[in-house]
Amino acid sequence: MISMKKGRVIKILEKLKKKTKLIVSIDGEEALAINYSDLTGEAKINDMVIINTTAVELKLGTGGCHFVISNFNNTHQELQGKGHIMKLRYTPLQLKVLAAEEQQSPYHYLFNEFTSLNGLPVIAGILHSMLTPIVSTLKYINSNIKIAYIMTDGAALPLSFSDTVDYLRNNDLIDTTITTGHAFGGDIETINIYNGLVAAKEIAKCDIAVVTMGPGIVGTGTPYGFSGIEQGLVLNAVTDLGGFSIGVPRISFSDNRVRHYGMSHHSLTIFSKICKTKCNIILPLLPKKEKKIIYNQIEDLNIIEKHNIIEIDGSILLDALKHFNLNVKTMGRDYDADPFYFLACSAAAMYGFNYLIASPK
Repeated sequence: MISMKKGRVIKILEKLKKKTKLIVSIDGEEALAINYSDLTGEAKINDMVIINTTAVELKLGTGGCHFVISNFNNTHQELQGKGHIMKLRYTPLQLKVLAAEEQQSPYHYLFNEFTSLNGLPVIAGILHSMLTPIVSTLKYINSNIKIAYIMTDGAALPLSFSDTVDYLRNNDLIDTTITTGHAFGGDIETINIYNGLVAAKEIAKCDIAVVTMGPGIVGTGTPYGFSGIEQGLVLNAVTDLGGFSIGVPRISFSDNRVRHYGMSHHSLTIFSKICKTKCNIILPLLPKKEKKIIYNQIEDLNIIEKHNIIEIDGSILLDALKHFNLNVKTMGRDYDADPFYFLACSAAAMYGFNYLIASPK
């Protein structure tokens, strides 16, 4: 069910390549709305638009703003460019992309000739807020590391929704963006995570890949009812293709919800049930009390026998954030309020870098 209203664009707040933040007047009230030019064309002041108001009416968090569905001033638009793979399939806003693996693509042959990731390190996170601490740590250690960011379709589908990615890309903290499944807008489009990983190695020619969903994880408070469950599938794919899998656990001692205290039930479910292949789970250095809590959790579920548990010092993160003038937040909490969440991300980055240094070229 969609809630829709008619509005008028009264102000352009920010115009990016594929996304424009607008102020629209709806029934005499002003509100924030986002327009995706790939879907509904460019938006201008005084344009009359149809707005999807569902998220605001539901008082959602990350996606809690209005979205332009259609623009009365953009009633005719021709197809441009190559490609015939559809994303958002069988919806009114289905769009055409040139997928890297399709036959029209100059990279089609690479997917047919692919044999292995040959140990490519892949850091798989569960939340979009893990991206900044991971890539900033890597680039702070060595600015020449080539990083491919693979965004799955577990949350926001337009890559351009993420202000984080826009900033990281424009400041050379990410070298290539890849969107998989129904996610769209990356430098490279692929149909699934397997070919997203292949593209990272064969097209982006990255040194290391980072995989997370976009902003807006879905959760229900049930064991398997969260979109972050995909992390286990990503780690399986990495191993299946001959990559080196690095899993970032969701750790917090600041979250008041019992199910997310210590190692989140999301991570416990993923590493105990969903990830079928042995992976490297990276823990930050923890005080004695917090460390005991984490180890009790992973021992109870036999995660400690199933996977490699490695402790790494991720404290370099503070220097990296300061160097790049970055701020980090997760669930509204910054580094000071939830340090171990971010240190787990930086620790995974450190481990990935150490693996790169140690592995033969």
